[in-house]
Amino acid sequence: MIITTTDPITGEDISNPEVKPFIIEGEGPLAVKVYFESEETRRLYLDIEVEHPGQDLRTNLDNPDPDVADYN
Repeated sequence: MIITTTDPITGEDISNPEVKPFIIEGEGPLAVKVYFESEETRRLYLDIEVEHPGQDLRTNLDNPDPDVADYN
């Protein structure tokens, strides 16, 4: 597990992290334990929407316009 003691919201280093709120992102040896200065910054972090472009396959990034010249 990877452990970070820098609050991602405030950028402040966490002293005495064992008494601070945290979350665990992921699983196994690459899981990340993230500590926060307060429950408020933990909630702010959890409220950030995350985009997953690799999972949203509805968007076609190719240019489907047949009138566009192919320069290959």
